[in-house]
Amino acid sequence: MDLEAARTARESLDLAFHISNILDTGLDRHTLSILIALCDLGVNPEALAALVKELRRKRPSSSSLPLAPPSVS
Repeated sequence: MDLEAARTARESLDLAFHISNILDTGLDRHTLSILIALCDLGVNPEALAALVKELRRKRPSSSSLPLAPPSVS
């Protein structure tokens, strides 16, 4: 990727991340870049949105996550 293409890609991600923050999606920059890349590869954006919503719904709260992995005896 040449420098101009890299700059354009970074600016596009910055803009998408800014919009994501305005819409309060809760997506971090890395996750957003993965979702955009999947869309660029032809994955249905509505299916991705449904998947993100489903994963968030099923995600346990951070207070119930163990602090350390279980020990192996």
